[in-house]
Order: sequence, then structure tokens, then C-alpha cells
Amino acid sequence: MIIGSITENKTIEKRVSITPEISKKYISNGFKVKIEKGIADHLGINDEDFIKEGCEIDSKENILKHSDLLLQMNLPSEESLNIVKEKNILIGSFNLNNNLDLINKYKKKISIFSLELLPRITRAQSMDILSSQANLAGYKAVVDSFSLFKKAIPMMMTAAGTIPAAKVLVVGAGVAGLQAIATAKRMGAIVFATDVRLASKEQVESLGGKFLVVEGSENLETEGGYAKEASEDFKKKQEDLILETLKKIDVVICTALIPGKKAPKIINEQMITSMQPGSVIYDLAASQGGNAAFTKTDEIVEKNGVLIVGESVILNKLPVSASNLYAKNLYNFVLNLYDKKNDKININLEDEIILKTLVK
Repeated sequence: MIIGSITENKTIEKRVSITPEISKKYISNGFKVKIEKGIADHLGINDEDFIKEGCEIDSKENILKHSDLLLQMNLPSEESLNIVKEKNILIGSFNLNNNLDLINKYKKKISIFSLELLPRITRAQSMDILSSQANLAGYKAVVDSFSLFKKAIPMMMTAAGTIPAAKVLVVGAGVAGLQAIATAKRMGAIVFATDVRLASKEQVESLGGKFLVVEGSENLETEGGYAKEASEDFKKKQEDLILETLKKIDVVICTALIPGKKAPKIINEQMITSMQPGSVIYDLAASQGGNAAFTKTDEIVEKNGVLIVGESVILNKLPVSASNLYAKNLYNFVLNLYDKKNDKININLEDEIILKTLVK
């Protein structure tokens, strides 16, 4: 069977879905791997690196026409989908909210698996693209925000006096938020965190963070482990708590998202006005509307001396690491689909992983 991958639109996506290391694993499992020329040149990975592992370099058109499985980061263009052969398997992260019309047009011609739909079960952890990519995003958000902050992060005691440690608030304690807490703590900051899921309290505290508990709060967590929308009463109590907290906070990392919905607005104009000039808000939820007032996608906005950074493509700043993890996630997913004995793909809808990720 042929696994193929074509070049992404490199102006908006720097990650790739197959690396030389992973292509070797596919080949050892009996697949043939074909990639488009120059697919990873921008990462310092040239075609020779793939050829050494047994890959074939082919034209985009041939890959689309002959691949049995097409592995991508983003949904290919309509022009490319027109060329893809019948019964092809397309696997990636396809943002159903933005691409549903195009996906619906082709889902009868090809089987489309979108891995952001993976169920949160133990068996799916090795395929979980949201977790692997969010881990990197949380780390990079802290590094970038600290580079914009104009003071030292750890407490420093010198003969000339003491510099106090920076105070960080992480909004949303999912995978990205927990990595942000861990990274900020390692760099010497005092870290606070808030989340609508009470189960997050123990995780935050295990990393050395201080969890902000909303009085009378309930656990707003879905069965799948995601956050769900809060009540108006909860939102008001959360607002009051965050308003008071932000008066002493230097850096805010926003990571709060509700799958399939607009990002909740958690930091309003009044809160930003109350913050100290020179503070930084780094909003990882920008592509879904942002957690903070004034957030603009891929822009830095200044309000009352506070910098508000709206980030939508943060993993393009760590494309090699992100590609390595993403390619491994896809590899594990493909093996779960592949019936090696009969050399065929088995779309077994009794398997929860396959059932949930197949776009119907």
C-alpha cells in the first residue's frame, strides 16, 4: 500500500506529517512511502534524508492519484481533492468548523479522518495530536511572553537590592496550560492558574502553581475531559476573582478553549485597565476569538501599557519538534487502521477511535 504526503501551504503551515524517522517505520511495516519534492526543505530536512530511509520522491499529481493513504497537516485544496483517487484515506487535522462544506463535498469519494476528534481514552493517547501539539504551544507561549516582559523573571538577591519574582496567571489548565505552568515555574516565576474544571486543582498544585478557586464552583467538565461552558453566575464570580488577581500579575497566558465553540471571553476591558503597565497577555485562543478583550489574531496590541499578543500559529515557531510529534501521532493512528496480515485498511466502526475520527 502507498502512503503519500504533499507539501503544505508553507506561508501558513511549517509543520510536516511525515519525517525520515517515521517513514522508515512505515516502510518496515510493508508500506511504500511517496513524498513531494522539497516537502521539508524549510526544516533543514532534505529529500536525500527521506531517500536514505527508502522513500520515493514523486510529483504532487502522482501522489494524489496513486496514494492509498494521504497524510497531511491541513485539509488539501479543492484542486488537490479533485485529483485524489476514489476510496483514498485522508488523515490529518482538518478543522471541521472552518472546512465543513469542502469536507462534505468529498467525504463520499474518500474516507476522511480528522484527528482532533479523537476520544480521550487511554488507547488513543499515542495518537492524541491535541495533547502533543498543545504541550509545545504552552511551553513556547511562556518563552515568548517572557521575552516581551521587560523585567527579570526569577527572584534575584543582589548587593544592590532584591528583584522580586514575576507573577504569572495561566487561564485554562488543560495540556497547554499545565505545560505553561511547569515552564513558568522552572524559570522562577510565581504561578497562579484558573480553570472551570475542579479536577485541574490537583494537577496545578502538583506543578507548584496556586489554583484560584471560585466560591461555590461546580465541576464544569465533560465526560470526554474537556471544559464546558460556565453559567452566568460562575462567570460573574470568576470575573471578580480574576479582577483582583490581575492587579498583581505581570504575565497572563490564555489557553481556555471549548471544542467547536468560540473561545470564552475571560479577561475583559476593566481587568486589563487594572493591570500594571508593562504587563503581557499572551492569548493562545486568538484563532477562536481570544480569551482577552482587544486580542487580534497575529498582532500585538497595546492598551494602557499592557501588551496583548494574539497568537494563531505558534507551532510554526517550533516546526521541527511539532512535526516529529505529529508524525508519530499519525503513525500510531495508521497502525490502528492497518490490517498487516491482509495488507489492507480496516475501517472498523466498532473501534471507538475509528468511529469518532471518521467524518460522517
